[in-house]
Amino acid sequence: MAMDEKTFKILSIDGGGIKGLYSAAILKRLEAKFNCLTSDHFDMICGTSTGGLIALALTSKIAASEICQFYEEKGEIIFPKQSVITLPYWGKIDFGFFKQIAKGGKYKQDGLKKSLIEIFGDRKIKDANNLLCIPSYSVTEAKPTVFKYDHKEGDLSRDNNALMTDIALATTAAPTYFPMAELQHYNNQQYIDGGVWANNPTLVGLLEALNNFVGTNKSYNKISILSLSSLSITGGNPVGLKNERSFKDWGADLFETSMNGQSYFTDFFMKKVNEISDINIDYIRIPSVSISKDQESLIQLDVANKEAYDLMKIKAEEQSLVYEKDEKIKELFTTKKTYIINHG
Repeated sequence: MAMDEKTFKILSIDGGGIKGLYSAAILKRLEAKFNCLTSDHFDMICGTSTGGLIALALTSKIAASEICQFYEEKGEIIFPKQSVITLPYWGKIDFGFFKQIAKGGKYKQDGLKKSLIEIFGDRKIKDANNLLCIPSYSVTEAKPTVFKYDHKEGDLSRDNNALMTDIALATTAAPTYFPMAELQHYNNQQYIDGGVWANNPTLVGLLEALNNFVGTNKSYNKISILSLSSLSITGGNPVGLKNERSFKDWGADLFETSMNGQSYFTDFFMKKVNEISDINIDYIRIPSVSISKDQESLIQLDVANKEAYDLMKIKAEEQSLVYEKDEKIKELFTTKKTYIINHG
């Protein structure tokens, strides 16, 4: 590393519902390997949906092992198992899916909100130990929103007094799964899951860094990004599927297909951006591992049970063993962040 090179380090975490356990388990392994807390090693942490929950926990100096424990202990409270009902024409159907279609959403907010309060208490964004970018979408304003730590470079004064619990609710409010999040701090604006536009928030963090921290006449001249995928079903489908598909036919694939597509494009863009950028951008992504057809039923946004948890931890261990040997990963987790939050 050149003597005059100063690196701005970003961690980006994808959305994916309960599959956030996979992402958290990878971080747990890396924290154990390098004997550290993730928060101490990244200037900015970005996270969407469940990735936003993880980002808020990490910036609160909560160890990744505790975040894993949170998913396993609270998963079935956040995503309670739904009964199966039989309807004319429809046949047997998950009652939760019926609620998605006709009853205002698959899950109540109560279990999620109670679980978030248990982990975040009365912490506010101003209590963060890292710069933050947490995407959501304001239905009220009909536009994307990014919740941030109010740093002086951006002359921000909007989010610091917002409760972390509320921000977590806003970024995880997946349409048809949870109610919209109505936040008093923002004059009762209503928000939905940031995954509708930025399931992989890497570009959000990159633009924030370039706009405020990195480049000519700024404090940093290099960016290093670790992008962490959720588990995703990437095996594809056979040809000959039914062409005319209702919401019943699409089911959970409708939301997940959109999230996967956005995450894939962002990864593709990041791999190309070095070819057109004058800024030195060091980018590494830890992707999803392969999921067999037999495993797909367990790898869903809201399948919360021991079998699913065990499979996610197995997959995370498999991926961690590969990437913990990467020199770029080692450098990220053995060099301290340099942007220091002053809570004084």
